[in-house]
Amino acid sequence: MYALIYDEHDLTEAKKYVLSLHETREMAETALENRKKKLGKKVEECNTRIVWIEENITAGDYVAVQQFTNWRPGEDIPHGEMYSDTD
Repeated sequence: MYALIYDEHDLTEAKKYVLSLHETREMAETALENRKKKLGKKVEECNTRIVWIEENITAGDYVAVQQFTNWRPGEDIPHGEMYSDTD
């Protein structure tokens, strides 16, 4: 399942707080947008990201870095720009 986790990218903090769980990436992206609006910040400033977790967890749990990945296995991973804006 997809989860929104609170992540300050602090290497000394090995566990991440699970904010919410979602069945699809689209639902997780909507939740991230809502959080961004609620906090009045840009996505980068929210310290929140979407991850894929295979384990049975609930919102409010803490997960270790080894328990999640950025993308679900088999999911299409978007790539950068196909064409540069400059010559």
